[in-house]
Amino acid sequence: MAEQAKVQPALLGANVPGRKPRRTLTGTVVSNRMQKTAVVKVERLTRDRLYGRTVRVSKKFKAHDELNRCEVGDTVVIAESRPISKDKHWVVQSITRRGTGEPIQLQEIPE
Repeated sequence: MAEQAKVQPALLGANVPGRKPRRTLTGTVVSNRMQKTAVVKVERLTRDRLYGRTVRVSKKFKAHDELNRCEVGDTVVIAESRPISKDKHWVVQSITRRGTGEPIQLQEIPE
């Protein structure tokens, strides 16, 4: 009888023996409107080449979130993985801090 295939830990960002450790980044969830996908904004500080001023540079990554646990505003750690789709090459490894989520629209009360 054929044995059932086990889920690969490589997709979850775990270290696999004989392979370099996965690259990890920390960022903030900007959108979670797609199924099993979270858009994570990662910010880094660099120095401007000409003026020497410190500049904040940000980039957005689409990360796989299997259980849809991420909410807008959460701080998460994402790990590099095999390509999951055209734009998705990262996996949400852990949620380090919960955010406040999207702001609530206030309704005006008629007098």
